[in-house]
Amino acid sequence: MKNIRFILLLASIMTTFSGFSQQKNSGKNDAYFSVGEEVEVSNILSAHHMQERYKNLKPGDTLSVTFRADVASVCKNKGCWMKVALEDGNEVMVKFKDYAFFVPKDIENKEVIMEGKAYVTEMSVEDQQHYAEDAGKSEEEVSSIISPAVTLSFLADGVKIKK
Repeated sequence: MKNIRFILLLASIMTTFSGFSQQKNSGKNDAYFSVGEEVEVSNILSAHHMQERYKNLKPGDTLSVTFRADVASVCKNKGCWMKVALEDGNEVMVKFKDYAFFVPKDIENKEVIMEGKAYVTEMSVEDQQHYAEDAGKSEEEVSSIISPAVTLSFLADGVKIKK
């Protein structure tokens, strides 16, 4: 009989403490929702620090990193890509690993935290025009793209989006 009481008491204490633990952690994670793989929220670079890292990358280089930035634009068709703003006025073209997930189409100006690989590419005129059409740019804006451009790129494994 004593053993049963002890087990019930122990189970009651464990249940109580596990409830406190869940309440304590839930406030931090409630500010964001996730798409893709879970993002590790340690060692997050700011947009300013990320722009410094991009300055040191050359085409062919990759850098595994987690960084925070504001969304500048999103694919209006499916949410299959987004551009995030760096502090120097440049934007990073973000695609999603294996097209396994997309982001909501209404997250412009929201903060995101992304984990994945940063790299630099040269984007063709055709690709630039395609992305401009996806972003809802006018025909005039699309046709004004006439030369390849060096693009700051990011392949995201996962994204946390601020609510």
